[in-house]
Amino acid sequence: MASHGVRRYKPVEKTPEQQAQELQKIEDYKSLERSVSEKVTGHDYSAETLKKISDLLSRNPEYYTIWNYRRRVIRHQFEAESTNGTNAQLIKNDLMFLVPLLRSFPKCYWIWNYRLWLLDEARRLLSLSESRQLWQEELFLVGKMLTLDSRNFHGWGYRRLVVETLRQLGTPDEATKMTQQEFDYAKKMIGDNLSNFSAWHYRTKLIQRLLDEQAASDEERKKMLEDELDLIHQALIDPYDQSLWFYHQNLMCVFDPAVADRTMAPNLNTSERLQYLEKEIEAITEMLDGAEDCKYIYQALIECSLLASKVSGTLSSNDRERILGWLSQLKQLDPLRQNRWLDFERTL
Repeated sequence: MASHGVRRYKPVEKTPEQQAQELQKIEDYKSLERSVSEKVTGHDYSAETLKKISDLLSRNPEYYTIWNYRRRVIRHQFEAESTNGTNAQLIKNDLMFLVPLLRSFPKCYWIWNYRLWLLDEARRLLSLSESRQLWQEELFLVGKMLTLDSRNFHGWGYRRLVVETLRQLGTPDEATKMTQQEFDYAKKMIGDNLSNFSAWHYRTKLIQRLLDEQAASDEERKKMLEDELDLIHQALIDPYDQSLWFYHQNLMCVFDPAVADRTMAPNLNTSERLQYLEKEIEAITEMLDGAEDCKYIYQALIECSLLASKVSGTLSSNDRERILGWLSQLKQLDPLRQNRWLDFERTL
């Protein structure tokens, strides 16, 4: 049978044996949950309790209360052992326990949070060299995970935390070297997948730090800006990818006098800003050839033109007519935001 063109499928009925198995799994889970709660409430922090907690988390890693139970048991073991070598092994064993969970549930916050807690405990309990080694191995692990899923924003956020900690644990020279390595890493990941918004965002953060650490001159900063403009223009061979336009929009902030002092090239003069924007408008206009139905191009043209008028202090009648023409195209291409474009048109 079908209704409104959609075929209806009768759900597959489970056999009595299958239903019985499911009910038994539920009962086993509830029993395990009760047992763990009773043991922790009774301050039973034994190896048996830890094993039951591991079993429960393997079945349901989203159960954040059980992660807190695990912290209590592990912390008790740290205090009971109280030697560097034993604690190091406890931490390594617990980190290994988490690896298959991360593979199966790479976007589970509680696993990532618990892993960070373990590594922070390593900083507290172990020597600097031992702790740094564990954090270095963690950077390798998150690199492997991002290779499997390069757009996992949990993984990218975690990588930033790991890198920041390694910078703190290292010398100033090592920290500067790491910034360059991460900058190159972000570029590689962008090369592998141009739609990787997380990699583009990471690159944005790294550029400023890299330039500051290298005490870059105004000319070196302009060179970085031009390299980034070239990179995004090469990427925008696919103008329909919104994540690329987000990065382009971020680059345009360099030319906005209101925020330029916080960008990679803060000391451009008015003439330089206008020259860059004119070239940008020309390059974006060329993208329309064969992509006349791409709304992002029209939006970028409008934004760049308005930014140029902000820099120069005037909006010529010719520029206003061009903007109105692009707005007309947007109203056709993006009817869901019709009112937005109409309001914008009135402000002109």
